[in-house]
Amino acid sequence: MTAALFNVVTPVLLCIAVGWVWARQSRPFDTRGMADLITLVGTPCLIFSTLTGVALPADQLWQMALATLLSIVAFGLIGLAVLLPLKLPYRTYLPPLMFANIGNMGLPLCLFAFGDEGLALAIVVLAVFSVVNFTLGIWLYAGSGSAGHLWRQPMILATVVAVIFLLADLQPPVWLDSTTSLLGAFTIPLMLVMLGVSLARLRVTRLPRALWLSVVRIGGGLLVGVLIAEAFQMEGVARSVLILQSAMPVAVFNYLFAVRYNRDPETTAGLVVVSTVLSVFTLPPLLFWLMG
Repeated sequence: MTAALFNVVTPVLLCIAVGWVWARQSRPFDTRGMADLITLVGTPCLIFSTLTGVALPADQLWQMALATLLSIVAFGLIGLAVLLPLKLPYRTYLPPLMFANIGNMGLPLCLFAFGDEGLALAIVVLAVFSVVNFTLGIWLYAGSGSAGHLWRQPMILATVVAVIFLLADLQPPVWLDSTTSLLGAFTIPLMLVMLGVSLARLRVTRLPRALWLSVVRIGGGLLVGVLIAEAFQMEGVARSVLILQSAMPVAVFNYLFAVRYNRDPETTAGLVVVSTVLSVFTLPPLLFWLMG
């Protein structure tokens, strides 16, 4: 089991380290361009090729989607319960507590730990998070928002098209399957490298606050994942994926939104860095338990 855990965690950490070293050596890296490439091309192709290529029962996919949605609601309630009594601005602090790094870190860990089935279920989690993040998340940061732009998001469109193929029990044409598989293949390693670059460039402010809020994000997420998995009587890979994705650190996307809408990005940067470093110590024992 120790060897299996090492084989899961090491590739993820090494890919992140590549990005960190690259940035520390002041080599050029267009973070915005890479983020657009991942968001607009790589991830949609990965979503489509994975969901249409792995035979999972439709009821299992819908169960994971509903469980994920409930977990986001629970994250929000926990966040408000923590932030409001302390009079911390919820538009700044609530999104990092709600939206975990289920993409950059969650997808590769689910793939390496639980195979193609784990990746497919993790992508369902990603799809639900993306819908909520591009609506409620933007509203929290910007103070306004609309669901109309969702249909212009390639990740959402790819999910919808993949679901249509699944419901109709259709196989995509070979050319489409090969193209999306090829383009989707670069997504996970590039996500990890970009995470390493971001960690090297971000700076921590308000360390004590960032530390205890990171504990809330990871510890609260773990608790929510376990409770919802028990409530839905989830078993096997589905249970493990939900718990693992729930216990991820703060997503880098929160920092990008904070910069875009000028919502105290320095604070969010600190949460991203501290929670990610903390997850290096929390994820191995969690994976050891889930893979046991």
